[in-house]
Amino acid sequence: MKPFLAAAAIARWPLPVLIAAGFAFTVAAQYLPILNGYTQFVLITVGINIILCASLNLVNGYMGEFSVGHAGFMSLGAYSAAIFTTKWLPATPAAFLPAVLFGGAVAAVIGFFLALLSFKTRGDYLAIITLAFLMIVKSTWENLPYVGGPRGITTAPLTTLPWVFAAVVATIWIIRNLVYSKFGRAVIAIREDEIAANAMGVRVREAKILAFVVSSFFGGVAGALSAHATFFINPGQFDILKSTEILVMVYLGGIGSLAGSILGATIFTFLSQALQPLGYWRLVILPLILVLLMLFRPRGIMGLRELPWFLPRRELLIKRELYKKP
Repeated sequence: MKPFLAAAAIARWPLPVLIAAGFAFTVAAQYLPILNGYTQFVLITVGINIILCASLNLVNGYMGEFSVGHAGFMSLGAYSAAIFTTKWLPATPAAFLPAVLFGGAVAAVIGFFLALLSFKTRGDYLAIITLAFLMIVKSTWENLPYVGGPRGITTAPLTTLPWVFAAVVATIWIIRNLVYSKFGRAVIAIREDEIAANAMGVRVREAKILAFVVSSFFGGVAGALSAHATFFINPGQFDILKSTEILVMVYLGGIGSLAGSILGATIFTFLSQALQPLGYWRLVILPLILVLLMLFRPRGIMGLRELPWFLPRRELLIKRELYKKP
């Protein structure tokens, strides 16, 4: 009877079991010779890209805006965390979590002030403002001797598979709960019809600012993880091409879908690794994918759809009742 009950519990709650198994695997891979260094780096990159994709999806997918400067927030988190562990405190594992949170907090604060300015306008102006923001941030790092200017800054190898896995789970869990909260309903209402949402009492500007701040925070967290995974960062890593790559991941996996964010980031990362032998042609193919996606599949693979694992119980019951109707 006990094995049967255990099997039933696993069937009823597959997601916690998968998360526990995934975390156990990452810990084993970190301390046992299961995966080589390159494979670990690719998996770390997949995790960082999932965080970037899910955070940008909150603005571009769930809220329906179009931000193109997400690499700017990534660079803010990367440089802030790098300064924390190389200039202020010793680069030890104990300092890593505060450094990551500090990088996310800096990106969130800058994102708040940028949102205050950006959401006074409507339409495509957000894309123009965030593009200008990306250029300003990149130029600032290039002309700041404290962080090495255009040469960049060396970081400590603190990012590991367990850290990245935990960060991915936390990101997906927080954004999922945010999307299916009262606030999330307001954000989705803004995407569907901003004028109607405003007429129904939704505080449109406040909702936009909060969503943008949350997106900026996780973009900074991804940057902090990336800075301590590559051991070295410079301003050239956070240019318009990096923002384009994040956009490709979002629209490849699907807008308004956390499962799509995971799928898009995973496909894109492995595709990028496969295209490495092509050299500079890779920089042509990846933006071309974005153009083709916008033309023929603007919502992506999982656009506005979600796996049952990511849906709250209330949503599953609603969908079940809808399917029962003739």
